[in-house]
Amino acid sequence: MKSFLSIFYRKSRSDNDGIFCDKLAQLTGFNTKNAPLFKQAFTHSSTNKSDKNGNPLNYERLEFLGDAILGTVVASYLYQSVPQGNEGYLTKMRSKIVSRENLNKIGKKLCLTELVESKIYKNQFGDNIFGDLFEAFIGAIYIDKGFDYCESYIKTHILSQIEDINTLEGKITSHKSLFIEFCQKEKISFRFESSEDHTNEHVRYFSSKLYYNERIIAKGRATSKKKAEEKAAQRAYFALQNKINVNIK
Repeated sequence: MKSFLSIFYRKSRSDNDGIFCDKLAQLTGFNTKNAPLFKQAFTHSSTNKSDKNGNPLNYERLEFLGDAILGTVVASYLYQSVPQGNEGYLTKMRSKIVSRENLNKIGKKLCLTELVESKIYKNQFGDNIFGDLFEAFIGAIYIDKGFDYCESYIKTHILSQIEDINTLEGKITSHKSLFIEFCQKEKISFRFESSEDHTNEHVRYFSSKLYYNERIIAKGRATSKKKAEEKAAQRAYFALQNKINVNIK
């Protein structure tokens, strides 16, 4: 005879799954019976959760998968929509559509952090958490519903809402790449000096100094070295905007 506690535990777990699925449907309009998969898509690595085999249970692997699916769907869309575009142009436009800025906006619009499980306070997350969760969510949809359904979801939430291709073409997706291209073209020396901040904060932070002609032109601070350097480059771009725009076309 099964114990009352085991029945109660199973029922509580089922109820919790139901509550999660209800919240998921309210925020995204998506219904699923695979609650554990989608819970993993919203589990931050700070929880240190793992399965019975010791494999990590967080959204990072699903984020990787979702990123690949997004890239494939957007590449197919561009191939069909822009027949005159060469490989370089199509690659550039795909990067703009699936840029971190764009995915962050979508994740924020869907209020995805309301579903996240983490040991870090939500107000300590940077904006990139929204894009990370959206990619993991896409990965979960792909596993649960297959490619066709996932492609339809991406078309609805990304491709149907992008602006005119010509307008999108002028958007900057990486200030760091733009700044490096400018300096190399003009033969101007530059370098990033980045290091981890040693603080008592729960989230790791990195600081970056951007040197331009051997003087510091901008600084950035973020939750990764890459993000800190991008932030510094963005500030440097605004400081040299007119000069950069004239030389980079």
